[in-house]
Amino acid sequence: MHLENKDGQLASSMLEVELHQKSAPYRPAGLAHSNHRPLQGVSRLDPSSSYPSRAAGQDGWSPTHRDFGSFLMEERSHTPLSQLFSSRSKDPCSTENTPLLRHSSSEKGPLYHPEFITAAESWESSSAEWERRCLLSREVEGLSTSASSEKGELPEGALVGFRLSRLRCCMRWLKITGLFVFVVLCSILFSLYPDQGKFWQLLAVSPLESYSLNLSSRADSTLLQVDLAGSLTAGGPSRPGREEHVVVEVTQTDASGSRRRRPQQVIHNWTVFLNPGSEHSVVSKTFEILSRETVSIHIRAALQQTQVVPLLLAHQYLRASVEAQVTIAAAILAGVYGLIIFEIVHRTLAAMLGSLAALAALAVIGDRPSLTHVVEWIDFETLALLFGMMILVAIFSETGFFDYCAVKAYHLSRGRVWTMIIMLCLIAAVLSAFLDNVTTMLLFTPVTIRLCEVLNLDPRQVLIAEVIFTNIGGAATAIGDPPNVIIVSNQELRKMGLDFAGFTAHMFIGICLVLLVSIPLLRLLYWNKKLYNKEPSEIVELKHEIHVWRLTAQRISPASREETAVRGLLMRKVLALERLLARRLHTFNRQISQEDKNWETNIQELQKKHRISDRILLVKCLTVLGFVIFTFFLNSFVPGVHLDLGWIAILGALWLLILADIHDFEIILHRVEWATLLFFASLFVLMEALAHLHLIEYVGEQTALLIKMVPEDKRLAAAIILVIWVSALASSLIDNIPFTATMIPVLLNLSRDPEVSLPAPPLMYALALGACLGGNGTLIGASANVVCAGIAEQHGYGFSFMEFFRLGFPMMIVSCTVAMCYLLVAHVVVGWN
Repeated sequence: MHLENKDGQLASSMLEVELHQKSAPYRPAGLAHSNHRPLQGVSRLDPSSSYPSRAAGQDGWSPTHRDFGSFLMEERSHTPLSQLFSSRSKDPCSTENTPLLRHSSSEKGPLYHPEFITAAESWESSSAEWERRCLLSREVEGLSTSASSEKGELPEGALVGFRLSRLRCCMRWLKITGLFVFVVLCSILFSLYPDQGKFWQLLAVSPLESYSLNLSSRADSTLLQVDLAGSLTAGGPSRPGREEHVVVEVTQTDASGSRRRRPQQVIHNWTVFLNPGSEHSVVSKTFEILSRETVSIHIRAALQQTQVVPLLLAHQYLRASVEAQVTIAAAILAGVYGLIIFEIVHRTLAAMLGSLAALAALAVIGDRPSLTHVVEWIDFETLALLFGMMILVAIFSETGFFDYCAVKAYHLSRGRVWTMIIMLCLIAAVLSAFLDNVTTMLLFTPVTIRLCEVLNLDPRQVLIAEVIFTNIGGAATAIGDPPNVIIVSNQELRKMGLDFAGFTAHMFIGICLVLLVSIPLLRLLYWNKKLYNKEPSEIVELKHEIHVWRLTAQRISPASREETAVRGLLMRKVLALERLLARRLHTFNRQISQEDKNWETNIQELQKKHRISDRILLVKCLTVLGFVIFTFFLNSFVPGVHLDLGWIAILGALWLLILADIHDFEIILHRVEWATLLFFASLFVLMEALAHLHLIEYVGEQTALLIKMVPEDKRLAAAIILVIWVSALASSLIDNIPFTATMIPVLLNLSRDPEVSLPAPPLMYALALGACLGGNGTLIGASANVVCAGIAEQHGYGFSFMEFFRLGFPMMIVSCTVAMCYLLVAHVVVGWN
């Protein structure tokens, strides 16, 4: 981008803006022409960077290499105001929805455009001038209000509005002050305690040799955490009848009694089963510190043969009890949800604040992780999958394929909106059964937004319905949702007969029943909701365009004079559009759109407008995307493919970047949802920190205790009911991946307990259905929800936590009820297990 303020010449970027105003309609992406997307970044204003994937003659942007001085003289000498309007009216691509910003006088003379900044004006003052105009208008309104109040003409509504504005200002400053104090306090607490690095000791135990260690207790310690690493399993024995295990005895003297009494020794036994040939795993257990006396650890092995078992041992003192840690974790989680529900801050910032609070709590109790461990908590496979698919979708959208699919969906529904919505939801559910839910929403969200813009529908309601059915359909197969993958890939469950086919058969029947109930329930929940916008399509388009231009201006960082000037131009455009909107609101009467009966005529018009803009690029995109999806299937069924989903998405993005011959790489990066990626990274850190605070483990242990309290003849039914509802509610509040990984060993131990004697497969089906369907409970209950909300927000249609909760939570309650009834009939009445 090049600017010149000498010899009265303007910047080339302003020329591009002026040419765009003449040749292209001022409508955002998907409203009038799918190729005009002001949201894609400021690089659109650079005339030297033409997008290579555009077909010639199909893009409204026309790059120019003419000298701007001659262009300006030609405009001043040959183009009066009337000729400018007549030329724009003859242009088939032009529209009067967003006219040029202009200041015309009654005299005939040269046209003066407010975006034409001469050399005498300062480039740095463009955005400052916009701010001064806003402040000046507010001051003028305040002066007029005070003048009318002196005359006794001030209405009560104005006084109430003034008080409300003062109250909002006070609440805003109170919010900023409170959050800043909280962040400073957490930062201080986190910095006062050093990293508690674990020192691992190598030892070898056998039936003939044991290992002993004496530890000196600390005055401020409440718990002792012992970690073992090796070929171990957190559940029961690896093979029935071969119970090889290691026993850890923690002995301490209880000196809390009278001095005349002899101090008693308290021994805690911890049994860890061996799993020869398995991968290196780490198991841990906490023991309560009774006094300041010496604590001894004794490790012995119970083996069938006289062999030596190598192990790694580490210990760590903690300053808080398990109950205190769980209380702190619950308070942090409630605080994060409070920030998100009431929209006090953005959900990404709320997750970052929760992560900081959890790390500070770990530091206070004596378990502060190092930076390396915090980075290891992040699931980079999920982030790589999101990033790669976002790159693929960003290039895919340049072909106009999403607009074409939207028109086809409208054609298949024959103009019936509800038929179209149910069709989209069912297609999303079927695709998510075989693809990852995040991938499905990345492909479906742009199509849905384009379709709703064409039909003047509110995209928020349709997107929420789609993502709900995506989460439901993902539970149908063993590869549709991460909790199902974790359950099926567990080696202990495979030895019990829980294979891919059997798991899919059980889940598929249950999800089909859930879908049969969810479709009429969705129609019932939307009964009183107006899917159509309450205003004419012109008003809706203009409002959305104002939002997109303002968002584009806010994303420009004023790091240089050129960027400051462009930002000022965009803000001036927003001001002009707001004035135009105010005039149109006075002109148009508010009316509610009805379903268009002449859908065949609309189809013909839409097919003319929304066509494939670049067929060559479309072939490249479909080839790469098809290969990526095919590799996803190979990764699930063929063990010879040593690529995770994240690697497959990254490689597919690299292939398409090469084939598409992308030069303006920043345009593609602007389409990546960086806020969504940062939210997931913060959420992974938060959930892992809450797991270290024993929150998830505590939930699993309390569930097991409740199941043991039920009589034996009703224990299976009670276990299915408790597991599915605890899993659903927990998965709607916390991430279902760590919850599923924590609950599997808890349920395995429960099924192997001779006092309980419960079959493991029904419990795993209940865990899978609860964890998958529970993601519909809240906005952050599933990854697909967050991804859909992020893409919708980028397009100007973001929905809040409560908007999703009003529809998602009832759907979660009903779907879990249907799944519970199905499991009770299948495994309690029929005895399928």
